[in-house]
Amino acid sequence: MSNTSDTQAIQCLKESIAAGKHWYVSLLEAIKLWASTEENYNERHYCYLIDNEAFDWHVLAERLCEEISGFIPDKELVELLFFDQPPIELPEGEFKKLIGNAKYQAYLNYLYGVLMEEILILAVTEEVRKRRSVLSLNEDNSIVDEAYRRIYGAAQLELVNLFRKEKNYPRRKSMSLGEFKEFIYWLFKQRLKRCDKSRVASDTKKALLKLRFYMKLKNRKASQPL
Repeated sequence: MSNTSDTQAIQCLKESIAAGKHWYVSLLEAIKLWASTEENYNERHYCYLIDNEAFDWHVLAERLCEEISGFIPDKELVELLFFDQPPIELPEGEFKKLIGNAKYQAYLNYLYGVLMEEILILAVTEEVRKRRSVLSLNEDNSIVDEAYRRIYGAAQLELVNLFRKEKNYPRRKSMSLGEFKEFIYWLFKQRLKRCDKSRVASDTKKALLKLRFYMKLKNRKASQPL
């Protein structure tokens, strides 16, 4: 790591926690100071900004949490990084203030362009599966391709190949998590170009409804006693 702002972010993070500030608030303030869009650290490649537009703040949070691992309760760390459950509830608008407006806007790009796009794909895949179940069609291997065709007009592998060709990436049998997120964001932008505004609005509504359904399940499970 060579970026001065990144070194300063880590230093401020540690000093803030040492001064008694909650680790989560200190973490968000450090994220605001961070400058690198990607880096190699401890034999791992971290990509924080997808396509120079979409900020994956959880990846940066994971990276920074390594610097203060001894100051974070294990349960709180797991809940934040794996279940998107922050340890404290912040006032409305405080998250945006703490990470800064620029990173917040890039985070919204990630929220709608990656997370919501994944939910849309899942929602349409479930629709296809239910329809095929009613019709007694059990070709599970083509369910995902039909969902992709409905949303993007082509099968999954065809879209992957187009994505890699456009990005000048080599063809491989597998796809890393970072490349997959970039692919999903690419799909999001392709859909915006391909579809009219009414279709985009309809797809967004479908994804939001599915997200609300998942959030209800998540909150129900979280409220159940151990």
